Formats: sequence, C-alpha cells, structure tokens
Amino acid sequence: MLVEMRGIVKDFGPVRAVDHVDFTVDTGEIVGLLGENGAGKSTLMNVLAGSYPANTGETFINGQRVSITNARTANQYGIRFIHQELNLCNDLAVFENMFLAEEITNGFVLLNKKEMIRRCNQIFERMKVKIDPRIPVENLQAADKQLVEIAKALLFKCELIIMDEPTTALSTHEIENLFSIMRQLKEEGVSFIYISHKIPELFEICETYYVLRDGRLVANGKFGDIDENGITELMIGRQLADDEFSRHVNSSREEVVLSARNLSGEGFKNISFELHAGEILAVTGLHGSGRDAVADALYGVIPYKGEIIINGKPMKAGAKIRAFLSRGIIMVPRMRKERGIHNDLSTYDNISMGYLNTKHKSLFIDKKAEHERFLRQKKALAIKTEQPQNPITSLSGGNQQKVILGRWLETDSTVILFDNPTQGIDVGTKFEIYHLILNFARQGKGIIIFSQEFPEIFKVADSCLVLYKGEINAALGRDELTEKNVMYYSTGANLEGEKYA
Repeated sequence: MLVEMRGIVKDFGPVRAVDHVDFTVDTGEIVGLLGENGAGKSTLMNVLAGSYPANTGETFINGQRVSITNARTANQYGIRFIHQELNLCNDLAVFENMFLAEEITNGFVLLNKKEMIRRCNQIFERMKVKIDPRIPVENLQAADKQLVEIAKALLFKCELIIMDEPTTALSTHEIENLFSIMRQLKEEGVSFIYISHKIPELFEICETYYVLRDGRLVANGKFGDIDENGITELMIGRQLADDEFSRHVNSSREEVVLSARNLSGEGFKNISFELHAGEILAVTGLHGSGRDAVADALYGVIPYKGEIIINGKPMKAGAKIRAFLSRGIIMVPRMRKERGIHNDLSTYDNISMGYLNTKHKSLFIDKKAEHERFLRQKKALAIKTEQPQNPITSLSGGNQQKVILGRWLETDSTVILFDNPTQGIDVGTKFEIYHLILNFARQGKGIIIFSQEFPEIFKVADSCLVLYKGEINAALGRDELTEKNVMYYSTGANLEGEKYA
C-alpha cells in the first residue's frame, strides 16, 4: 500500500470541508476522485500535498505514519500535485519553470542551463510533444502551459502524481498522449490520483473510484462495477430523471437572426450558415479544426473576411466586440478564468460590467440598480452566493459561468455564443447550464454552441456543423447527429475515399 489517509477532517472556520474521509492509493494504481464543485476533492488533496494541515486524521506512506507539513515535504515523499490553476511564472522560460527551486548548478552559483534544457527535452520527447524549453511561458498556448505543468511533475522521481482537471485545455490527441504516458508510468509503479468532471475520461484511465459529497466519502469501488449514470447519481445525491437526459422539442422559427457568408480568416475559410430564432446550432471539430477561430470571428475578437449579418443588417468590416454587443450578440467564452471573469472584482462588478459597458449613461454607478441586477440574475440563473461583494473567485466554477452569462443577459441579447460552456464544471451544474440553454431557445434567442464534447452537443443541438481543417465538412440535422457521424467528418475520413458504413 503506497498511501493511506484515515479519518481526515479539515475545517475552515465553522465550515467543515472534509469530514472523516478515508482514502487509499496502492502502488501502480490510477484512482479517480469524483464529486461536484465544493465536495471537498481539492481540499483533501491539498492536505495530502501539504498545502493544508488536517484538523484530525492520519496519513501513512508505505505503512509508516508521516507528517506532511508543506509541498517540499510532500515532494520528498514522492508526491506531486498538478493544480487546476496553472502554477507557472509567465516571465520565466519553460526550463526555468520546470526547475524552479530545484535548479541544477555548476558548483554553488552558476546555473547549468544546458543540462536543465537537455532534461526538459527528454521529458517532452517522452510525452511526444514539441515545446522549446528556452521560450518564455507567456508565449505558450493554454494547452502547452498545461503540458509544462505535467512535464514538471514527471521531471522528478515521483511515486504519486495528483492531477486536478489536467485535460481541460488539451486536445483529443494530447489527452491520448497523456493517458499513454500515465499507463507507461503505472507499469513502472507510479500511482495517480485523477480529479476530473469528465466522467468518460475517468472510466477510460482509472481503475478505482472515490466519490465525495458535501465533504464526506459516500462511495468507493471499481469502475468496472458501475456505469456513468450510477457515478453521476452518487455525485449529485439523487437519481437522475430520464427527462434530464432528453433534449427540447425544436423551438426554431423562420426568422434568421444571424448568418455568415463566406467567412474566412486565420485558421478557417468559406464558412456559411444561417441561425434562426429559437435554434440551437452546434459547431464542432477536433483541435485545430478552426472551431475556436470561428467563435472569435463571430464576436469581433479576430479579423475576418466575408459577411456577418445580424437581424438582416450586415456588420461593418473590421467591427469589434463593442459593435457586436450593440447588435445583440453576446458570448460566454472558453477558458473562463483567462477570458471570462475579472479575478480582482466582486460578483457585483462582474455581473454589472455588461450593462455598464453598453447601456450606462450616467457619470456615477447606481448601487441600488447594481444590487437589483444581481438579484435579478441570481434568481434567473440560480447563482449560489450570499455575499456578492466578495471576489468572484470565491464562487465555484459553475457559478462563475452563470455570472458571466448573467452579465450579458443584462444587454438584451438576441444571439448567444457558448464557447465550451461547461469547461471545468461539475456534472450537476452542467445540467443546469443545459436547461438554461434550452430555455433561452424557447424564448426565441438564437444559440450557437462551440464544443468538442458529443454528449453535450447531443443533449441540446438542433443541428451541427462539423469543421475539418478550417472548413465545414458536414452540416448534420438532428436525425443525422450521432457520435459516429461527428467523428467520421471531424477526422476527414470522407475526404480520403473511404466508404462510410
């Protein structure tokens, strides 16, 4: 037995975040740790990794009772924690980040940069990724930053690696590479604790599961003895009704609220479609398909050629975000923490920002009106917070996503763009978001969802555009919307002369 935690309790003031939890990881085992946001998963792992001291309870490693008081102590015991919040210094080079506080020196003073770069390259080759260790981290895309965090953990001799939502910003190919590395290390005796809201991933990579709810351990067992519905019901504490997995009856109307004609830009070309009032259109494709770029173009984030027509009137060439907002288009963006929320501002401020930027005319902010906006969106979107004056980072990921949505609903939108709308959100809140999307469609709003997750698309979409190498490879109606079809056209198999059966 590698690690055993017994009776772990962690309190934050009057709030009990972890309540007498037992948790075990064997040598060469991949354990899935599940639970909704706020269930206590990250807190329990922070106790194991030395970030938080437990109020009561014991931890054993290889049968010996240990006291893990900080991250350095955890590292000495062979435990590394890859946090969901990337822990990198943007102004340092990749190799400097990977060896931070564990630098290789020539003697006492001079850094052996050549050796550190060589070892970084070895890890990247092992991971089958191409990242130059010499470039600044700030020049990397989010997916590559995540891979640097993973490589940093693999660089040093680890017996246990804790991964908290490691695949949020990774493509399908990068996830496959990561799983391949994990399986290889597992054969070498390395253990993993894998925290994720992506249940299919957990079934694919993990053998054992532990489910936390409200700080308590409610179940553990083997993934082979349970199905996805069973895991979901354990996490949310109730049985899922059949209608929670069904989709709405098509609410589409004749009125065209948005159309694109021969839209082209960096990473995409010749994109044409029409979006009707009450319609939910999905846009999907593998990493690099142009999906993200099309989303950005439809919101004025990046330049484009061609026409975007909103409610019968074309947008002016070179129009920016503010112009799109004024015409009734809003976006719930991907990478919420980097592109959606303002970390240093309160929930109040984050909700009011849309109104203040588009409709506010006065020199001063009306605090009473601001409070009314908050109450209105809190009720409409079921935002869970009692102290909106606190920073938005005090909310769970799902509630942060609702705040972003509430911000733009104060601008009277007719079209809502959802770019990866349930990224990093627990399963219960995901269904809340899906129901909100369906309700917006019933109200007559045009909806476009940009997503790579087929179960998400199938739950809500009326139709789907499948992109391949920047172009529309297929336009699928609801009757054609199957995972097999989406994957077939996403990979471009139809363009290589293969017969589809």
